[in-house]
Amino acid sequence: FSELPENFRQLQEILLHRPGGDHEMVDVLSLVLMHDERLIDQAVTAALEIERPSKQHVLNCLGRLSDAPRPQPLTPPLRLVIEPIADNQRYDRLRERNR
Repeated sequence: FSELPENFRQLQEILLHRPGGDHEMVDVLSLVLMHDERLIDQAVTAALEIERPSKQHVLNCLGRLSDAPRPQPLTPPLRLVIEPIADNQRYDRLRERNR
């Protein structure tokens, strides 16, 4: 992997010092097949900011970057017009029908 971006090289250097780190690095590199390369680059950069980055950290960062933004709350909030009635005996009636 002589043509890796700098942040990937840093991650590779860290991972190769651990048992199974070579497999983790291959898994990180294979993410390019399923995700946008720029997102993976950002995820690797974010994972490097922590003390001990790993494949799991990269996946976590990638998931956060890939998440769709949350919708804005409704204004005014919706109100319940007809409140449901608590009728626990309906379950007993259903049970009687199925016997």
